[in-house]
Amino acid sequence: MSRTTMTLAALGFVLALSPARAQAPNTTPLPPTTCSAAELAKMNAETARITDADRKAAAMKEMTLATDMMAKGDMNACAGHLGNAIRMIPGRS
Repeated sequence: MSRTTMTLAALGFVLALSPARAQAPNTTPLPPTTCSAAELAKMNAETARITDADRKAAAMKEMTLATDMMAKGDMNACAGHLGNAIRMIPGRS
């Protein structure tokens, strides 16, 4: 695992345990997500525009995981992480 991936994973773990994130997770159903290079590029651009630092860090973590899963050929896991990243974008959840 790359250093960036480990750093983002650790950050996500810390954020998940913080009291500010103690609210119930958003489980709103999203439309089916397709894991493709084009979709990942689009989501990376949207993630870069997130202004809330906590949401941005969580979305970046999910995007890193989605990219890793796509590289391993696990498209279902990739789509799941991509869907989680979409939930972090204001107005998309």
